[in-house]
Amino acid sequence: MQHNRAGRKLGRTTSHRLSMFRNQLASLFASERIVTTLSKAKELRPLAERMVTQGKRGTIHSRRLVGRWIQSRDVIKKLFDEIAPRFSTRAGGYLRIVKLGPRIGDGAEMAVLEFVDFQLKKKAAPAPEEKAAKGKGKGKEAVAAEGEGEAESEAKPKKAAKSGAAARPGAKKKAAPKVEKAEPKSKVHTGKSPAATRKSSGPKKTGGS
Repeated sequence: MQHNRAGRKLGRTTSHRLSMFRNQLASLFASERIVTTLSKAKELRPLAERMVTQGKRGTIHSRRLVGRWIQSRDVIKKLFDEIAPRFSTRAGGYLRIVKLGPRIGDGAEMAVLEFVDFQLKKKAAPAPEEKAAKGKGKGKEAVAAEGEGEAESEAKPKKAAKSGAAARPGAKKKAAPKVEKAEPKSKVHTGKSPAATRKSSGPKKTGGS
């Protein structure tokens, strides 16, 4: 049977577990809301509520006791000057745990630990004049961008045409085909007449008769 074994070890050694609680307490009092696992939130809530009770007392001894857990003086100042006075008429129960469901990955149960009077701050919507001014500015930028795009698109065909003309210099002017005239063959004149050549071409007679 389990006796005198209250509290969760959370898979950590004592020193690691206490160090983790110190960091979580500092984050909780600084932002007034943290997201952690459900088991850690259940272990952290009693510690945090004791710190708020010490802050309500407001004595030097209370500050020293809180200083054991929180190292930052700015966080301690916020706890005693801002957070604790808000619960001056409340007798405990300063924090609440809101379950978020299982975490993607290991399926651990997640929860939000926050003060009961905590409210999420909504982002202020921009004024309509600012929206109109932004819209005009965007319109001018879009028109300028379109003008630049058109100029670039016009310049590209011109560059392409110039580059094509430079690559083919003989494309515009077709070279006329060269006609070579055959030169007449010069006649070779010999001293002999054609008749002499015919006579000499016949067989020579030998002997006399």
